[in-house]
Amino acid sequence: QVQLVESGGGLVQAGGSLRLSCAVSGSTFTTYAMGWFRQAPGKEREFVAGISWSGISTYYEDSVKGRFTVSRDNDKNTVYLQMNSLKPEDTAVYYCAAPNSQGIHTTAAQYTYWGQGTQVTVSS
Repeated sequence: QVQLVESGGGLVQAGGSLRLSCAVSGSTFTTYAMGWFRQAPGKEREFVAGISWSGISTYYEDSVKGRFTVSRDNDKNTVYLQMNSLKPEDTAVYYCAAPNSQGIHTTAAQYTYWGQGTQVTVSS
Protein backbone atom coordinates (compact mmCIF):
# COMPACT_ATOMS: atom_id res chain seq x y z
CA GLN A 1 0.00 0.00 0.00
CA VAL A 2 1.38 3.38 -1.04
CA GLN A 3 1.33 6.04 1.65
CA LEU A 4 1.97 9.75 1.22
CA VAL A 5 2.40 12.05 4.20
CA GLU A 6 2.62 15.81 3.77
CA SER A 7 4.12 18.22 6.27
CA GLY A 8 5.28 21.81 6.46
CA GLY A 9 2.04 23.75 6.20
CA GLY A 10 1.16 26.63 8.48
CA LEU A 11 0.23 30.27 8.80
CA VAL A 12 2.40 32.85 7.07
CA GLN A 13 2.10 36.49 6.15
CA ALA A 14 1.81 37.59 2.54
CA GLY A 15 5.22 37.67 0.94
CA GLY A 16 6.52 34.91 3.16
CA SER A 17 7.69 31.40 2.37
CA LEU A 18 6.90 27.82 3.29
CA ARG A 19 8.39 24.50 2.28
CA LEU A 20 6.11 21.51 2.03
CA SER A 21 7.40 17.95 2.16
CA CYS A 22 5.77 14.73 1.06
CA ALA A 23 7.22 11.45 2.29
CA VAL A 24 6.33 8.42 0.19
CA SER A 25 6.43 4.81 1.32
CA GLY A 26 5.30 1.45 0.01
CA SER A 27 6.09 1.96 -3.65
CA THR A 28 8.81 2.26 -6.22
CA PHE A 29 8.89 5.99 -5.69
CA THR A 30 11.68 6.66 -8.14
CA THR A 31 9.77 5.34 -11.17
CA TYR A 32 6.87 7.79 -11.08
CA ALA A 33 6.29 11.47 -11.48
CA MET A 34 4.69 13.24 -8.54
CA GLY A 35 2.22 16.07 -8.32
CA TRP A 36 1.12 18.80 -5.91
CA PHE A 37 -2.50 19.96 -5.83
CA ARG A 38 -4.42 22.39 -3.67
CA GLN A 39 -8.02 22.90 -2.72
CA ALA A 40 -9.47 26.09 -1.30
CA PRO A 41 -12.85 26.16 0.48
CA GLY A 42 -15.70 25.94 -2.01
CA LYS A 43 -13.38 25.31 -4.93
CA GLU A 44 -12.29 22.28 -6.89
CA ARG A 45 -8.94 20.67 -6.34
CA GLU A 46 -6.44 22.22 -8.73
CA PHE A 47 -3.03 21.22 -10.04
CA VAL A 48 -0.12 23.25 -8.71
CA ALA A 49 3.10 21.57 -9.81
CA GLY A 50 4.49 18.29 -11.06
CA ILE A 51 7.91 16.70 -11.33
CA SER A 52 9.17 13.79 -13.40
CA TRP A 53 10.61 10.66 -11.83
CA SER A 54 14.15 11.86 -12.51
CA GLY A 55 13.49 15.38 -11.27
CA ILE A 56 14.69 16.84 -14.57
CA SER A 57 11.27 17.91 -15.84
CA THR A 58 8.87 20.12 -13.93
CA TYR A 59 5.56 21.76 -14.75
CA TYR A 60 3.67 24.53 -12.97
CA GLU A 61 0.25 26.07 -12.96
CA ASP A 62 0.49 29.60 -14.34
CA SER A 63 -0.34 31.44 -11.12
CA VAL A 64 2.59 29.88 -9.23
CA LYS A 65 5.28 30.07 -11.92
CA GLY A 66 8.31 31.94 -10.66
CA ARG A 67 7.17 31.65 -7.03
CA PHE A 68 6.94 27.89 -6.37
CA THR A 69 9.60 25.26 -6.98
CA VAL A 70 9.00 21.51 -6.95
CA SER A 71 11.89 19.13 -6.29
CA ARG A 72 12.49 15.59 -5.14
CA ASP A 73 15.08 13.50 -3.34
CA ASN A 74 14.78 9.91 -4.54
CA ASP A 75 17.22 8.70 -1.90
CA LYS A 76 14.82 9.94 0.76
CA ASN A 77 11.59 9.07 -1.11
CA THR A 78 10.48 12.65 -0.60
CA VAL A 79 9.10 15.39 -2.83
CA TYR A 80 9.14 19.07 -1.88
CA LEU A 81 7.27 22.23 -2.77
CA GLN A 82 9.11 25.44 -1.97
CA MET A 83 6.65 28.32 -1.93
CA ASN A 84 7.94 31.89 -2.00
CA SER A 85 6.21 35.27 -2.29
CA LEU A 86 3.04 33.75 -0.94
CA LYS A 87 -0.26 35.50 -1.54
CA PRO A 88 -3.59 35.26 0.31
CA GLU A 89 -5.04 33.49 -2.73
CA ASP A 90 -2.55 30.66 -2.17
CA THR A 91 -4.49 29.73 0.97
CA ALA A 92 -5.67 26.13 0.62
CA VAL A 93 -5.12 22.57 1.70
CA TYR A 94 -2.15 21.25 -0.25
CA TYR A 95 -1.94 17.62 -1.31
CA CYS A 96 0.80 15.53 -2.87
CA ALA A 97 -0.22 12.74 -5.17
CA ALA A 98 1.20 9.84 -7.15
CA PRO A 99 -0.22 9.14 -10.62
CA ASN A 100 -1.50 5.88 -12.05
CA SER A 101 0.64 6.14 -15.18
CA GLN A 102 3.95 7.51 -16.32
CA GLY A 103 4.47 11.18 -17.01
CA ILE A 104 3.49 14.45 -15.37
CA HIS A 105 -0.30 14.80 -15.25
CA THR A 106 -2.32 17.91 -14.46
CA THR A 107 -5.74 16.48 -13.64
CA ALA A 108 -6.68 14.93 -10.32
CA ALA A 109 -8.37 11.95 -12.00
CA GLN A 110 -4.98 10.76 -13.24
CA TYR A 111 -3.67 10.33 -9.70
CA THR A 112 -4.30 7.23 -7.65
CA TYR A 113 -2.62 7.91 -4.33
CA TRP A 114 -3.09 11.00 -2.19
CA GLY A 115 -1.77 12.32 1.06
CA GLN A 116 -3.98 13.63 3.82
CA GLY A 117 -3.19 17.25 2.98
CA THR A 118 -1.57 20.09 4.87
CA GLN A 119 -3.16 23.48 5.48
CA VAL A 120 -1.45 26.60 4.15
CA THR A 121 -2.90 29.91 5.28
CA VAL A 122 -1.55 33.22 3.99
CA SER A 123 -2.66 36.33 5.82
CA SER A 124 -2.78 39.74 4.17
